[in-house]
Amino acid sequence: MRRKIVAGNWKMNGSKDLAKTLVGHVRSQVESLDNGVEVVIIPPAIYIGDAAAQAGDALALGVQNIGQWESGAYTGEISAEMAKDQGCRYVLVGHSERRQIFGETDDEVAAKVKRLVISDLNAIVCVGETLEQREAGEAESVVAGQVRKGLAAVAPNQWSHVVVAYEPVWAIGTGKTATAQDAQAMHASIRKVLAELGAPAEEISLLYGGSVKADNAAALFAGPDIDGGLVGGASLVAEEFVSICRAVPASA
Repeated sequence: MRRKIVAGNWKMNGSKDLAKTLVGHVRSQVESLDNGVEVVIIPPAIYIGDAAAQAGDALALGVQNIGQWESGAYTGEISAEMAKDQGCRYVLVGHSERRQIFGETDDEVAAKVKRLVISDLNAIVCVGETLEQREAGEAESVVAGQVRKGLAAVAPNQWSHVVVAYEPVWAIGTGKTATAQDAQAMHASIRKVLAELGAPAEEISLLYGGSVKADNAAALFAGPDIDGGLVGGASLVAEEFVSICRAVPASA
């Protein structure tokens, strides 16, 4: 059975106070959820300790990025083992902002995924097309290429550590959202690519990201190939984020 996951990516936002109040409130609300969703909080790395102090057993923690190296002279980077040492279970890889702003390549994504899976951490691998690529009819081929290249180093026994998040670049932080039909179609396409890679495609969780909010979450999560969401701005508002978590349908 695939994991149902809602992950809140705070991006470069937050404070010690927010980590205390927001995480504590979210924990108190999701402890009673009966839909089987795993809720993940992904704050800036500097606030992981503050978030962990409030998370309890009800919430999982993640980081927004790691370096692809085991350790060494890489000032400003954090390693997979450091994230694990802080109690993190999930790591975002290849977010569109990393690709677009910092020039992260598919090869770098693949190297980071490899580092994570051998460290027994779960990689949330982000893929998605730009508006220009979608309008040119290239959306599926672009996303398929990102999936194939980004997951090229995953061994047959490591797929349980892989989650894929589809985030159309044009919908991130813009208020625009893919229709439920378009989101489902892309998730089905991603699952087909995973099968072509020899992965246990029906067992891998696929998330939708891109202006997910309480008022559109249920429609998006109704897609049979959509197993939850990667939430940006809405994860900074406790009630909004909890409402999104509630919108995940219970596993059959």
